[in-house]
Amino acid sequence: MNLWTRQLKRSQLKIGRIITRLRLNSLKGFVSMFLVGTFLSVALAACAGGNGGNSASENPAASPVAAKKQNLEVTLVSFAVTKAAHEAIIPKFVEKWKQEHNQTVSFKQSYGGSGSQTRAVIDGLPADIVHLALAGDTEKIQKAGLIEPGWEKEAPNNAIVSKSVAALVTRPDNPKGIKTWADLAKDDVKLITADPKTSGVARWNFLALWNSVIKTGGDDAKALDYVTKVYNNVPILARDAREATDAFFKQGQGDVLINYENEIILASQKGEKVTAIIPDVNISIDNPIAVVDKNVDKNGTREVAEAFVKYLYTPEAQQEFAKLGFRPVDETVAKTKEIADKFPKVKTLGTVQDFGGWGEIDKKFFADGGIFDKIQAAKK
Repeated sequence: MNLWTRQLKRSQLKIGRIITRLRLNSLKGFVSMFLVGTFLSVALAACAGGNGGNSASENPAASPVAAKKQNLEVTLVSFAVTKAAHEAIIPKFVEKWKQEHNQTVSFKQSYGGSGSQTRAVIDGLPADIVHLALAGDTEKIQKAGLIEPGWEKEAPNNAIVSKSVAALVTRPDNPKGIKTWADLAKDDVKLITADPKTSGVARWNFLALWNSVIKTGGDDAKALDYVTKVYNNVPILARDAREATDAFFKQGQGDVLINYENEIILASQKGEKVTAIIPDVNISIDNPIAVVDKNVDKNGTREVAEAFVKYLYTPEAQQEFAKLGFRPVDETVAKTKEIADKFPKVKTLGTVQDFGGWGEIDKKFFADGGIFDKIQAAKK
């Protein structure tokens, strides 16, 4: 849906609301209807650019990108662990765009905990594109009026562009004998994870813990008891996945780290000696991408922002995601032997839909006074 179609729809909705308030059986209503009709005609003419065939050069405002500035800057706001992947992908896109459009595009990038990034965008960080850890964060930006409803249908795969599963990382030779989720509740085990209040990754971690009980026949009461024990074993909550990884590897904290599988692969590629378990019961960690409609229309960056989102789904970009540990959403890439051998099979995979979607998840677990807050308040 292009900019002018969106504006036309907004105008039509506004007019509809006006019409419902009018009383057509009065002279005042008749006059008002006449004025509304005049307004509609003007709106249609403005949105369609008229039938006179005005070109972009005659009406520069008709297409903010049409002027083809020689240099264009796009702001990408993403969650912490995607940094390496985007730094590999962005130069390829920039080169492709330059060849096809004779225009130089640069990217301003911001990385951090998904929850923190979400709040920053809502508070004014001028993101053109957001790649966040979970759809619930993108929905918050939508509710703030910056992204239009239906964003998840604007890209393939319900706008999920990267995905992963949860991994348990132990010290070399696994001295605590960690094998399954249940081992994290042992009294002598210290777990490193991030804070669900600031990190989207940490919300996935929490769901993975809860899911491990539900998918093996337990109910909410058993899940609550288990997860409470686990968080009693967390000495400190990191702000995001990257900070949690640094606390475990660089600072030597904890016996076990729960994190994205892709973070573990990346750490291994950087030379860290990693001992990790991918539990057979796991959670599908799905990360969405979206164009921030209000900002791209203001900045004149919609065309290039939408092109970048589209590019992230190409086999070329998906291969870069896979190289850095994300499970590709492109099935063709996922089925190649090199990629398939990289990722262990998961027997039982839970999804967000199993929990009723992010709205229900946030309300139940992460809202103020929710289950996570109660668990923290009850910590020994």
